[in-house]
Amino acid sequence: MVRRNVPLSQQVVREILSGIEAGNLARENGMLPSEAELGARFDVSRATIREALSQLEQRGVVIRRHGVGTFVSPALPVIESGLEQLESLDTLARRIGLEIHMGATQIAERTATAQEAECLQTAPDAQVLSVARVIMTGERPVAYLVDVVPITLLRRQDLGESFSGSVLDLFIGRGDPALSHSRTEIMVEAANEATARLLHLRRGDPVLKLIAELVARDGRVVDYSLSYFVPGYFRFHVIRRIGAPGGEINGGTGHLAGQ
Repeated sequence: MVRRNVPLSQQVVREILSGIEAGNLARENGMLPSEAELGARFDVSRATIREALSQLEQRGVVIRRHGVGTFVSPALPVIESGLEQLESLDTLARRIGLEIHMGATQIAERTATAQEAECLQTAPDAQVLSVARVIMTGERPVAYLVDVVPITLLRRQDLGESFSGSVLDLFIGRGDPALSHSRTEIMVEAANEATARLLHLRRGDPVLKLIAELVARDGRVVDYSLSYFVPGYFRFHVIRRIGAPGGEINGGTGHLAGQ
């Protein structure tokens, strides 16, 4: 089981997940073996087991009940989507009946960073509207979304005092700017201290990260967004079509993050 390039607790996480999926680890009531039993089973210390269970709890896989034991969580709704369709997170959640709401929110007009100015094709000192928010399901944060938009397109007062939707849906609803497509980069990243705190994770825990540029029909980039998703609550797929013989293979593109 031991792989020197992978932390021991993460290896135990994988073993526990495999056991849960195979149905040979939890009892009929969903209760997992004790820390001592798991330590003996995987030949690791109880401290390593506690760390692994803590990671699984943060991901919503298990529930730890003090003085009782650790139980496999009931199946959670998972947002699953193909990235070929331009949709907001709010729209996707409504489709599967998952109730989400906004947690901590920061909305501010400020000077663009060098990266934001480059992506938005604006002057280095251009003013932008930043809309950063945590998305919750129940008491659990599942995503952290940041949209950056030129203030020539969207101002703080345009959102009102109780903004709780998405920038994408706002643009679509008012029909301006007229939207064309999105360029999205998908990666797995270790959560930094700020992101981990917002998503109730540990620093270094993996998160799914999407970096996107929303493009208008006239070619302008009208929204630059960063989105961080907690593993276990989201599943994305891309449909790839085979091109004509001798031609290129077209990869699916889409936009979901931050809108």
